[in-house]
Amino acid sequence: MRAVVIHDGDLLIEERPNPVPQPTEVLVEVAAAGLNGADILQRRGFYPAPAGAPVDIPGLEFAGTVVERGSEVSSLAVGTRVMGIVAGGAQATHCLIDASHALVVPDSVDFLCAGGFAEAFSTAHDALITQARLKAGDRVLISGAAGGVGTAAIQIAVNLGATVVASVRDASRHEQVAGLGASNVIVPEDVGHYGPYDVVLELVGAPSLDVALGALAMGARVSVIGVGAGAKVELNLLGLMGARAQLTGATLRARSREEKAAVAQGVREDLLPLLTSGKLRVPILQSFPLSDVAHAYERFTAGGKLGKIVLVTT
Repeated sequence: MRAVVIHDGDLLIEERPNPVPQPTEVLVEVAAAGLNGADILQRRGFYPAPAGAPVDIPGLEFAGTVVERGSEVSSLAVGTRVMGIVAGGAQATHCLIDASHALVVPDSVDFLCAGGFAEAFSTAHDALITQARLKAGDRVLISGAAGGVGTAAIQIAVNLGATVVASVRDASRHEQVAGLGASNVIVPEDVGHYGPYDVVLELVGAPSLDVALGALAMGARVSVIGVGAGAKVELNLLGLMGARAQLTGATLRARSREEKAAVAQGVREDLLPLLTSGKLRVPILQSFPLSDVAHAYERFTAGGKLGKIVLVTT
């Protein structure tokens, strides 16, 4: 197989042996693989792959076709179109995924969109639905809403019947974000004027969270899954207590096989019908061939974008 390999911070394309599926895994011929912030951090040496994942091949999400099954896999026949999250190794022509983590790609969805679906939508679903228990009628604040997880979270919340306030610093992207269904798209400085919030999805980090914590509704749930702008905040415990609020945080990459299977099942039940019907969409900004991976990473880090950057293998 051909694979993107991180070598001293550089991105190279190398030939590697095809991985061999373990009993519960399937081998997938990858058609498309989305880029994510974790890939950038791993390239810089700040986010090493967990045990069992390829140490030098990045990539957390993909879409492709099953070409081989492990001895214990009775579902996902060879030829099935699948997508999913892996702990690493997706930016290659072949990768492995546990069969319980794989999602069948709806017939109405092409590989390009499927390649950018799993990471953002699974993360947003877990944070909003599982962690924050979002429900119809809630008012939800999504910080950093123009990013991949943010755009997924807006659509999930709107389809659930929640009212979305989206915080986006770059005013040039406000119209696009509003087009995803947000009732209000605001700059971070205005967060306090649009509460109180039943749910806060924090994707930016400490500076943003500090403002949001001052605008919580009674019984609010705050889910922190991004700290790019800072990881340390001075917390007013009296305010948290007074609102009877709950503050949680989560990551997906290092969870157990069983926990990841539960995340995939939630997406399978709640989101795949919406994706199939077109009520969820994956904004795609640009695609690059695998051989042009360096430029793909440059575009990802350039900022000022709304939509996924996706590598394609053909």
